[in-house]
Amino acid sequence: MIPLSHGANEALAKLARYTGSAAIAAIDGATLLGERAMLANRRIPARVSAGGGCRLYEALDDTVALNLSRAADRELLAALFQTEDLDAFDDRAIAACIARSRAAPLLDRGRSMGLAIASEREHVPAAAALCTPLVDGMPAAAAARSAPKVLDLSALWAGPLAAHLLWLAGADVVKVESRQRPDAMREGDPAFHALLNQGKASVVLDFADAGDRRALMSLIAASDVVIEASRPRALAQLGLDAEYCVRSSPGLVWVSITGHGAEGESAGWVGFGDDCGVAGGLSAALRAASGRSGFVGDAIADPLTGISAAMVAWDAWKSRRGGRFGVALSRVVAHYLAAARARDPGAMERELKLWSAAAGQPFGAVRRRCTAALANFGEDTRSQLARVAAC
Repeated sequence: MIPLSHGANEALAKLARYTGSAAIAAIDGATLLGERAMLANRRIPARVSAGGGCRLYEALDDTVALNLSRAADRELLAALFQTEDLDAFDDRAIAACIARSRAAPLLDRGRSMGLAIASEREHVPAAAALCTPLVDGMPAAAAARSAPKVLDLSALWAGPLAAHLLWLAGADVVKVESRQRPDAMREGDPAFHALLNQGKASVVLDFADAGDRRALMSLIAASDVVIEASRPRALAQLGLDAEYCVRSSPGLVWVSITGHGAEGESAGWVGFGDDCGVAGGLSAALRAASGRSGFVGDAIADPLTGISAAMVAWDAWKSRRGGRFGVALSRVVAHYLAAARARDPGAMERELKLWSAAAGQPFGAVRRRCTAALANFGEDTRSQLARVAAC
């Protein structure tokens, strides 16, 4: 079993009670943590992530996780290592550069450049709450509907999973994608994309077009919950001011999913599920338990954060209080790890030892979930924009 599955299971049971959703009650934590790996026939990772995009390297004073899953990431490596003599596709050459470096300045430089990088010993505090209140909104004027209207502006895994869980709870979900840059999961992992985005209406907009940007604002104003996973610069490029939106729309709940936080310097850091799992302390815990570092789970910060973001969104919507709430992947992992240790430290250590010993074996089979209809790319754009125009 993937470590932290018990915590995910408890969170899902709590969400099922909150929402009254039999569909959520039928899912267990192991399923959400393991279903992507099972669908893709992935193996339990050691020092290379299950998806292959992130690797662990030894620096002079720490172990560094460097995620190079995006095509443009390798173009930045010469600047990261401050050398012109580097084959960016030679992992041995990358390892040699990191071996000559100290971790902290490497992280500082990499994060300032937009690379997803983390280290085993960096300290991410395990917050008592899974979210950080960012902006107080206005309470909803009318009684809450039986389920919220959700606008999913996110991509990849954590955000779409949060919106998917809300859909399972009865929410009306609209997924908005850029015409120029659609959700990369759509082409990269179509079976998993279909699983996370089934049942959602599909709207496609050109964010460079003023009319489409106004349409996006209309969609936001007509929603109860907005889920996005963008850094501040990306939101600004879209012309979106989350604070203005929540202060001007009574009851609007805005959930911002980030790698390391939505405020301060860390708001600009890139983070994905594998490297954020390392930042949250899982690789250090694995080394302490087994004597060997490695990745735990398949981008484990993503499904844990998706569950957490759904809980935050539903709770805020149900209480009729508006506001913006930040949910950070690395902090979510640190929270679940601390909770597991507090509940039963011996059990957590045993799970990590078993996980380390199983490296190279296939991920365990989990229950296959049914997939409803997946909307074609942009097929609901006209009808959804007509709906908000009529309001």
